[in-house]
Amino acid sequence: MSLDGFVTGPDAGPENGLGTGGEPLHAWVFGGDPVDDEVLRSSTEATGAVVMGRRLFDVVDGPQGGNEEVGYGAGHAATPPFFVVTHEPPGEVRLDLEFTFAGGVADAVERARAAAGDRDVFVMGGGDVVRQAVEAGLADELRIHLAPVLLGGGTPLFGTSRVELVQTSSVASAYATHLTYRLS
Repeated sequence: MSLDGFVTGPDAGPENGLGTGGEPLHAWVFGGDPVDDEVLRSSTEATGAVVMGRRLFDVVDGPQGGNEEVGYGAGHAATPPFFVVTHEPPGEVRLDLEFTFAGGVADAVERARAAAGDRDVFVMGGGDVVRQAVEAGLADELRIHLAPVLLGGGTPLFGTSRVELVQTSSVASAYATHLTYRLS
């Protein structure tokens, strides 16, 4: 997320996943900093299932999206099951990954929890899906990878609802400050 609260720059879409000027948001994933590498490795290993929205799915499964080398977890390229929140499943899927299409955030999270076993469910976005999960009380923890950039516009992560958080960890690299909060 940018310092001004955006998870993409303006004009995000399947051909422009991070939006205009949004590349610094993911610099931590590919920068090679040991702090970032450890955050990515431990998160990827803990993942039992992933929930995402349809717009993010369209980016990930789009022609410029994921592949076998840079999939979920970037260089770790894990293949957990994915639960996509949508009312209109696509006609076909490009990537050879396990995608399940669910009608709402609560349904997707419930199915992901069943699939994850004793591992974690990550709601990776987009912003609207994360916001819905937090506001519905479906998330126990919020992890923010705060990039040192002001985008001035794009997809906001937070809405207008008040949510109490308790910070449980903070670690910084040259590319991001990784913040973890428990939802109270």
